[in-house]
Amino acid sequence: MQGQNDTSRLTERGIEQAQELGLQLREENYVAVFSSDLTRTRETARHIVDVIGGVVETTPLLRERSFGVAETGPSKALTPELTGIAGTRVIDENTRPPGGESLHDFYLRAGRFVDETTTQYGDARLLLVTHGGTIRALLAYVAQVPITDLPWEAVANCSRWELAVPVLSR
Repeated sequence: MQGQNDTSRLTERGIEQAQELGLQLREENYVAVFSSDLTRTRETARHIVDVIGGVVETTPLLRERSFGVAETGPSKALTPELTGIAGTRVIDENTRPPGGESLHDFYLRAGRFVDETTTQYGDARLLLVTHGGTIRALLAYVAQVPITDLPWEAVANCSRWELAVPVLSR
């Protein structure tokens, strides 16, 4: 379990996936590129930007959820009592692993990123390089649904997700 632990690096496969995604995105027009400030995500963003061009702005608002003392341990140890997630459903958004972050707080952090960038960039196209949990929190926030209403399903590495922020409703 990685969470916000910042010791992992991209594998050769991860570098290839980032470069492949860069090739898929090179015809897109992004006004800005944002990345989590964790090393594995910054590395991914750098490999994408090497293909598409641009500058990466890092932010802790796009970090993965903090799992506190459970980070670097086996993901099997993350029980619903520690995470608030059972299978693919959020069962308690206020559950907080010791030293970690609740899903509710995680959702609000992702929402701060959306609100700040929407204020600065309006509906301009932005490229975000972030983590699976963060993508889920962003999806719920931009859909304006509680995090408890969003299925907590797997997010593949270097997968592409489109988020449309309802600018006028915020």
